[in-house]
Amino acid sequence: MIAALAITILVESAVVIAYAIWQRKPLIHLLLSSLCANFLTQACLWAVINIFPHHYLETLLLAEVCIWAIEALLLFFYRCNRLKLLEAILLSLIMNLTSFGIGWLLPI
Repeated sequence: MIAALAITILVESAVVIAYAIWQRKPLIHLLLSSLCANFLTQACLWAVINIFPHHYLETLLLAEVCIWAIEALLLFFYRCNRLKLLEAILLSLIMNLTSFGIGWLLPI
């Protein structure tokens, strides 16, 4: 669980850094809100997976969709990020697809 969280944070932070530089958004605010969102959503993800271990894949996919939405809303409502709703949705999607894809390939 700790390894998965560390990888998620590293990967998603890299995405946030690249996005902040590319779009000239406040890097520190985006990183901090992304970190907070990750700690919250990863804890929920592991709790849900432990509740429904026999339906791992279905639970994981549904949870990932929920995580995408929750993180997008957290990024959007933290006004210091200066993100429009669509920007927050797309950033969260890129963050989560990237970390999910890399995590899926790693033997953790």
